[in-house]
Amino acid sequence: MAEAAAALLERAARRDAALEELRALRLALQAVPPAALRAQLGEHHLAALFGLLAVSDREQVSACVAILERLLQALEPLYVIQNLREELQKGLFHPEDSVKILTMAQVGRIVEDSAAVTEILHSPELLQQIINCIGGEKIAVAKEAIKSLSRIAQSQEGLEALFGSSLLGDLRNVMATSDVVRYRVYELIVEISSVSAESLNYCASSGLIPELIGELTGEDVLVRATCIEMVTSLAHTPHGRQYLAQQGVIDKISNIILGAESDPFSSFYLPGFVKFFGNLAVVDSPQQICERYPVFMEKVFEMAESQDPTMIGVAVDTLGILGSNVEGKQVLQKTRSRFQNLLSKIGHQAKNAPTELRLRCLDAISSLLYLPPEQQTEDLLRMTESWFTSLSSQPLELFRSISTQPFPDLHCGALRVFTAIANQPWAQKLMLNSPGFVEYVVDRSVEPDKASKDAKYELVKALVNSKTIAEIFGNQYYLRLRAYLHEGPYYVKAVSTTAVEGAE
Repeated sequence: MAEAAAALLERAARRDAALEELRALRLALQAVPPAALRAQLGEHHLAALFGLLAVSDREQVSACVAILERLLQALEPLYVIQNLREELQKGLFHPEDSVKILTMAQVGRIVEDSAAVTEILHSPELLQQIINCIGGEKIAVAKEAIKSLSRIAQSQEGLEALFGSSLLGDLRNVMATSDVVRYRVYELIVEISSVSAESLNYCASSGLIPELIGELTGEDVLVRATCIEMVTSLAHTPHGRQYLAQQGVIDKISNIILGAESDPFSSFYLPGFVKFFGNLAVVDSPQQICERYPVFMEKVFEMAESQDPTMIGVAVDTLGILGSNVEGKQVLQKTRSRFQNLLSKIGHQAKNAPTELRLRCLDAISSLLYLPPEQQTEDLLRMTESWFTSLSSQPLELFRSISTQPFPDLHCGALRVFTAIANQPWAQKLMLNSPGFVEYVVDRSVEPDKASKDAKYELVKALVNSKTIAEIFGNQYYLRLRAYLHEGPYYVKAVSTTAVEGAE
């Protein structure tokens, strides 16, 4: 350790360091490698610095927090929990958020360390204080607390500690703080439940999952809208879906959608409920979900055909999710002309709607039209081609005109549509027969920013990697595309200049 830093650290350890010296120590420590810090650092140094936090002087607290951040990084998490347990507890009680964040960061390190995490399980006071942090005003502190408790609950011992002791009462007490804090606890419970069937069993037995479901199916429309997001997260796991089905939750959600017609406030929760089924269809089976819950598909089409931009946006997102795999595409294809007509409306929105909805339409179109090479049967290729032609009277020109607009997001969105169809022979023929299209693809000068250059590069890559490209595009164009791919997304052609004598 540099001599100056060592001397300043000793001053701080005697608790008589002035603010200027603390600032100097903070600077000095930045120049010392962690290994050197570890060798010279004693318990009395850390205890003293934690002691210096117990003042109302914000500048002193800020300097000490920065110093401790640097010093604690040099220590193993096991050492921190074994030797600084009391300091951590006090840190979580501290009125300054910066101290709480510093302390929660250390807790985060401890729970990620397999040797140190068991130590924290034998510190009920510390665990109780972490739970209390969920109710803190500072969202960063609450998020760290949720993350740490979720990690603690990944072991049998952790589950026992949280749900088989008085800590469950502490969780309930924190929930009573406010609606916002109650949802934070639900968020934690869903995270824990998602780990395994056993974790879900603990959370269900605690009564907290049934309470969340009770709020989801209750009368308060705003609460429904919040809770459906968490229940959707739970449905991402097989054991979560099984639990929701066994408890009749999926049927209840379907019935609420069915009754939404007569509810003047349905616009608050309907988007979330429809998204729930969209996500369910993708992780489960699109065909089974759509056959068992026909109200879902009917509602998506109704929303897409409406005049409400919010509802159209949700419907478009859901169609994009549903059509992201082949089974979902086939479900949509079975609706025949209704879906074809809807594609025409989506193409119109992609051109004329407000920017945010246009982007959502472009993303959905990309998702609907993409076919992996191994799934490119004649029937499916005919289907994607017919969908593409349903979007507009001149779909290739529609997306090309969007891609030439001076808005990077829209520009990239249109390029993603081209990338989605780039490996399909019918699309390659369309591109080749569209005057100037291939020249546009290999023209680097039209991409103004990094995101656009990356998007164009993905298009070129999709074309070059296709098995049919050389045959359809011909050798000349194929070699130009390969050269583009080889040069990378940011290649700039060198321009040679000749110096002329006497020129200024």
